[in-house]
This record gives sequence, C-alpha cells and structure tokens, in this order.
Amino acid sequence: MQIPTRRVRTAHPSLRAGRRRSRRRTFLIALLAAILAAGALGSAAIATDTLGAGHLFERFIAKVDRFLSGPPPDRPSAAEVEVSDDPNEDLVDPDASPSPTPQRTPVPSGQPTPAPTPTPPPRVAVDVDILQDHKSVFAHELRDDWCAPAGVTIVLAILGKGAPTDAREREIASRIGEWESYQDSKNGEWGPGAMALALAAYGAPGYEVRAYNSRAGALRGAAVAISKTSSPAILLAWRGAHTWVMSGYRADADPLVFHDARVSGTYILDPWYPWNSSIWGQSDPPGTFQDAAEMTRNFLPWKRPEGIYPSRDGKFIVVIPTIPRR
Repeated sequence: MQIPTRRVRTAHPSLRAGRRRSRRRTFLIALLAAILAAGALGSAAIATDTLGAGHLFERFIAKVDRFLSGPPPDRPSAAEVEVSDDPNEDLVDPDASPSPTPQRTPVPSGQPTPAPTPTPPPRVAVDVDILQDHKSVFAHELRDDWCAPAGVTIVLAILGKGAPTDAREREIASRIGEWESYQDSKNGEWGPGAMALALAAYGAPGYEVRAYNSRAGALRGAAVAISKTSSPAILLAWRGAHTWVMSGYRADADPLVFHDARVSGTYILDPWYPWNSSIWGQSDPPGTFQDAAEMTRNFLPWKRPEGIYPSRDGKFIVVIPTIPRR
C-alpha cells in the first residue's frame, strides 16, 4: 500500500483547463479500453477488481492524466506564515494571554495606594477537545490520495458547514482546479494552501498555513488556536504527505495563559482510517488520543520528493484557524 499524497486530479468543469483535462482523460480512457478489449481476461480482472486490478487501473489513469495535464498554474496560494517558536511569544495573537487578576492590599487612609501585584494563575494540566462525537463528523478518504479533500470535509462538518458525505468529499475534490498552485504543490493539486482556500470557499474563512521550527511549537500554536476559536486545526503529517485533523489536546498547562505550556498529545481524526499502511501502520478510529510518541512518529518535518519548498522544508506545517467560531 502506498502512502497517500493528498493529490487528486479531477478538474472543475467550469474551468477551461478542466475541460482540456476532461477531454484528455476521455481520450485516454477510450484508448485504454480499446486495448483492454483485446484481452477479455484483463477486462474481467479490472471489472471485478481481482487482486486489486481495478484500483491499480484507476491509479494509472490518474497518473497519466496528471502527466498530460501539465504542471499546475504558477499563481499565488493562501498566505503562508513562518512562526517563531520562542515560548515567550504568543504563537497566534499578541493579545491571546489573559492578564492575571490583580490583588490590592488595603492601606490606611491618607497614604498613597500601591500598585496592584499580579497573582500568577495556578499551573495545572488541561485536557481540551472541542468534539464529543468524533464519528458523526468523520469522512474517510474515498481514494488513497484524497486525504486533503476528506480532511476539508471533516473540518467543514465540525464547523457546521455541511454533512461529511461521500458526495461532499467528491465535490470538494472535483474543484481542485480552482485552488491548485505550483507554489503550494509542485506536483499539482492539493497542498495546505489549497485546503485553506477550499475551506474559505465553503464558508470557513480565516485558515492560514503556518510553518514552525519545532514540533513543540507547532502543537502549542495549534492548541492555542483551537482554544481561542473552538475550531479544528489541520496537521500535515507523514512529512507533508498526509492530512490529520486535530480537534483537541492535552498539555501540562493552559497554553492561553502559559506561553511555555507543553502539549503532550492530540485528539486526531485521520481520514486514512480504517486502512492500514505498510509504512505507517494501522490507522486509528476518529478521536483517538495520539500521545507524544505517536506524534513524534507521525508528525514529521515537511520533506517532499517533488521539489524544494524554501519556506516549508524541515519545518512543521499546520493549517491554523484564526477566526473564533460563533
């Protein structure tokens, strides 16, 4: 089983480029069908998906269609922000941390009142999850390279922007021609910027692509954003090849109050579930708590084989919500 790449080439029918791709794909399918018609055994194997022949045939068509379509357009994508991992800086909003409650000491009448002395809040562990029923908003990726449209479908369902149906996922996947960019994905189609643009198009604006120097900083930034907005974040797992939706976290302190709070794990909805990967192992049910060891194993620095991404390579990429949900 191959690693999902978050890529899908099904162009929007309203776009001129999409129509060209559609004609090429139709021609290719007709050509391959004619070849396969000469061998009844091969046709039967694909029709019945014997030994996965049908699945491999679909992947072959997608890859050839992608090749014939040429490179993605070289146009701007969603805004991308490089974030400092300095724990003394707020990773989402300079005003995110509430001020401690000041205490005043009574003084005799006629004497100047001293300035209030802030009392630091207690540092206690927190367990945050914005979801109670993870299964109700979950969408499994219908193809092994559709984790991005599946992840977008999940986020929209969490935000109350539509049910996580197969039809919704296919619709989102089909519109990639509106959002793909060479800057965002050098091999075409879905990158984190396309996901942010797709969310905005479906009524969830304010998502930004952020690059962090460390895993700890990325998880703390995502935790702050989730607590501030009551909205999920998207982690680019498997060196940028896969989409994880993060709905919550556990930390040794409230990250809205303590800038050095350490996130010990996250609540994840993995579109790969219930499949098994020969490289990454068995996927977990939606809402599974992924501890520090699992985050270290799965949430890795961006490194893609198709080319160099100067602002992402070696960094931890998160699609962050910035607008509080009403």
